[in-house]
Amino acid sequence: MRIFIFSLRVFSFATIMGLFVLLPIHYLGGQLRDINFSDLPNKSLDLFNVSNVKDGSNRLWVHFSAAYAITGVVCYLLYFEYKYISYKRLEQFIASKPKAQQFTVLVRGIPSHGSSISDTVDKFFMEYHPSTYLTHVVVRRTNKLRGLIRDVENICRRLARLKSRPYDMTKSGRNGLFGLFGKKKDLVNTYTKRLKYLEENVRLEQSDFSKTGEEVHAAFVYFKSRYGASSVLHIQQSVNPTEWATEQAPEPQDVYWPLFSTSFLKRWISKLVVIVASLFLIILFLLPVAFVQGLTNLNQLETLLPFLKGILRTSVVSQIITGYLPSLILHLFVSIVPPIMKIFSTMQGHISHSGIEKSACGKMLWFTVWNAFFAIVLTGSVASQLQVFLEPKDIPSRLAVAVPAQAHRSAHGFNWIPKHVDEYTGDKPPLFSNR
Repeated sequence: MRIFIFSLRVFSFATIMGLFVLLPIHYLGGQLRDINFSDLPNKSLDLFNVSNVKDGSNRLWVHFSAAYAITGVVCYLLYFEYKYISYKRLEQFIASKPKAQQFTVLVRGIPSHGSSISDTVDKFFMEYHPSTYLTHVVVRRTNKLRGLIRDVENICRRLARLKSRPYDMTKSGRNGLFGLFGKKKDLVNTYTKRLKYLEENVRLEQSDFSKTGEEVHAAFVYFKSRYGASSVLHIQQSVNPTEWATEQAPEPQDVYWPLFSTSFLKRWISKLVVIVASLFLIILFLLPVAFVQGLTNLNQLETLLPFLKGILRTSVVSQIITGYLPSLILHLFVSIVPPIMKIFSTMQGHISHSGIEKSACGKMLWFTVWNAFFAIVLTGSVASQLQVFLEPKDIPSRLAVAVPAQAHRSAHGFNWIPKHVDEYTGDKPPLFSNR
């Protein structure tokens, strides 16, 4: 609810500044064409942005002042919003019961000097943190136990789906190949027996876990107080930063086990590879963006595909191609990006599911900022004016006109549909309408 209130405050002030300050200044600029109030509903949005203000006009200072005023108000509101949230978080932290992960620190990169990992951890913390150190648990690698737990989770999901079915739906199957051959059986009863068998195996495996599991150079270290855990967490424990690396222990149900055994060097290389792969994906996404931008310009389509000229001049076809089709294609390509970003984040060595999701969200933020605005704007304005780069000193002035003029087309899905196809064939710039 607070985010809606905050957004309402920001947009209320921005709306007032936009309607009563920026909009009149931009529209009365006279840079693009003469003012004709009788044809106001059919005007292009270019007349309402800063590109319509004449070069060197003092009205530009009004635009800049309004932008700084909006920025200042947003910063002011953010300051008090975060101050309130920080106070509430501190209040909740003091009032809540202590949690196990608040007393726990995950230590990785534990060196081995001929003794076991467990003895090394115990000796190290008893020597350097004797007053706060309590105990520790060494992480062990056991693929068999992990496989059993995965099977238990799969059986539980199948049982939940079967039990959620109505009584009139079949809950029986065959025990042959792919469930198509053999005798019929009660699936609920079969899965229940299978679940009990797997749970027994899990208990047996856990009882022998400390003897059979291979020690990993990582351990969960427990302390007597939250202060002791926090001090160890924020202090470098060794001259070599790759050894005795500490990080906050995740909640028990949030732990992601597969990458606990990776070394510092492997994690560092993985992060570097993921960064390069993410940048490559962002750059590669310029191809569908450029293709979508091309669909919004019928002149380019008629030049590339002259045999479709008659079809493209049809009103319905032109509206679908320039209005609906670009948005559909762009959303289809964007929909495959989040799973890819999550895979990239998984490869970085995070030890919690929430850490993986947070990292994936950060990548998606950069991807969205680049491809939802800059890439669409630049491919629409710079790609059609390559001669700009032949005169580098004119790049700022050209972009100051081209970017605002192109930005209204990139407003999430190219919602601006041309009213008439023949408007693209004349010398005048096309007029856009949102109908």
